[in-house]
This record gives sequence, structure tokens and C-alpha cells, in this order.
Amino acid sequence: MGGLVNAATAALTPTHRMTLPAATVPAHVAIIMDGNGRWAKNRGLPRIEGHRRGVETVRTTTFAARDLGVKMLTLYAFSIENWKRPPEEVNALMGLLEFYLKQELATFVRDRVRLRTIGRTDELPAGVQKVLRTTIEETKQFTDYTLVLALNYGSRTEIVDAARAYAAAVAAGKEKLNDGSWTTFSRYLYTADMPEPDLVIRTSGETRISNFLLLQAAYAEFVFTPVLWPDFTKADLAAAIADYNRRERRFGLTSEQLVNPARAGAK
Repeated sequence: MGGLVNAATAALTPTHRMTLPAATVPAHVAIIMDGNGRWAKNRGLPRIEGHRRGVETVRTTTFAARDLGVKMLTLYAFSIENWKRPPEEVNALMGLLEFYLKQELATFVRDRVRLRTIGRTDELPAGVQKVLRTTIEETKQFTDYTLVLALNYGSRTEIVDAARAYAAAVAAGKEKLNDGSWTTFSRYLYTADMPEPDLVIRTSGETRISNFLLLQAAYAEFVFTPVLWPDFTKADLAAAIADYNRRERRFGLTSEQLVNPARAGAK
């Protein structure tokens, strides 16, 4: 995979405003941002400096994705498991998040970027919750491009929350117990009105998905790149999209069925 990504990166040199044909761009890209700590360690810097540089990459990638034609970008910003990190690192991460949101609000409004979140955000510090509410409210009218931050997020927790909400709806007579369809259940996920991701990228060379969008990414394409998150560039994103475009997405069908839709009902 690394070879494919590196080859694609070499073929797509950065330009001031790199673009790709609209029909080839995944509508929803999700990224597991990884490697901040290693980036700092490699340079003899404290971990928090890696996180600071990671925030800068969030900013550049947000607009790089939009420039490339992506309609929705979901970033795995803070997992439920991240609370287990040293308190000083968690506090620093929360401070960086609050600072980033305050700093970017005017830019989001100016450039018509809608902010959304997934996760148990009501468990975040009060200051972070306040700026999240403000940013979400100020940008809710924008529809062309959406940035989704997964905060205090874990897919297993999301599934538990969805199952609890679904059971409550059945008990209240709002749902039928025997309607066990994915369409019905998915309405109770944090991502209820969001499209499923087409492409999931993980940086830093790790090849696991770490409890991220386990159900929603059932048919997503995955790209694992060795690039550490603070070093991730628009060219790396374009390379991942180029890799995505070399694949055939069959969704359980055969290649022949994709060529001839009339045969899609064949077993």
C-alpha cells in the first residue's frame, strides 16, 4: 500500500490549487489522524508540539479536501480511549481544540464551511462545548462542504447508544421490533443523516481502524499511508484519492454486473 501511495504522490506534484475530475472524487473522506507523538519524538520535541503541528495540518487538510472536490471530511480528533492518556496531555489537547475552534470560526463563516460533530460531546470540558455550540450554530446554514469532528467518539460506544435509543423507540411504539433493517437502525447512529464514507485514510503507517466508524465504513475503501499526520499534505490527500480511483467498488456485486446493470439481480 505504501508503494502505491508513494507512487501516486510522485505523479501528483503539488500546485497552488490542485484539482481532480469531479466524477472521480469520493464525496465523503474520513481520516484517522495519527503520528503527532512520533513526529515530535523524531525531532526531540515534547508531544504537545506534535499536536500543535497536527492542528495546523487539520486546517490545511480541511481546505485541501474542499479544493479537491470532497463534500464531507470527517476527522477522528479525540477518541473515548484518549482519556486514558496522561492528564497533562489530555488538558493540552482540549486547550488546542478550543483554541482552534475560536480561531477558525470567522474563516468557516467566510468560506461557508459547515461544522458538525459526532461523539459524546456533552462529556467534553465546558469551554470546548460552548465554542462547539457557537461554531455549529453559526455555520449550520452552509450545505456545500461539511467538516465533521469525531470528538469523544468510539464506534462501539456509538453502537451501544444507538441500540439503547432504538430499544427506547420500540418501547414507545415509535419503531416495530421486527423491523430489523439497517436503514431503520442507522437512524439511531450519531451519523444518522450523513452519507457513509467512501474513503478512509489512516496516517503514520498503522494498519488498524481503532474503533472508528465500524458500521459506516463497511464498504469504504481504505488507504494506509506512512506519512505522519503533521507532514500530511494536499499532495498526500490527492495521492490517496488517486489510489481510491484505481479500485473497483462492487458492493457485493460482480464486475460483470457493474458493467451491465440489468444483471444486478442475478445470483
